[in-house]
Amino acid sequence: MSSFLHSLKPEERRILRKIVKHVHFKYYPKDFMTDFEADKYIAAIAPEAAANLVRLGKDRKIDEV
Repeated sequence: MSSFLHSLKPEERRILRKIVKHVHFKYYPKDFMTDFEADKYIAAIAPEAAANLVRLGKDRKIDEV
């Protein structure tokens, strides 16, 4: 996994996982929507994109849904 993934705070990682599961894994089977698979997807995107998703998730309060 990417080194920036380990630098994320637990709250940021939780937000990213939730966004990835709801948006990017929307049409995948429920068995595929694991934290491990979400982490693999997060590691594959650029750190800047992950930072933008975290900011978007915090602004829209995705963690409270």
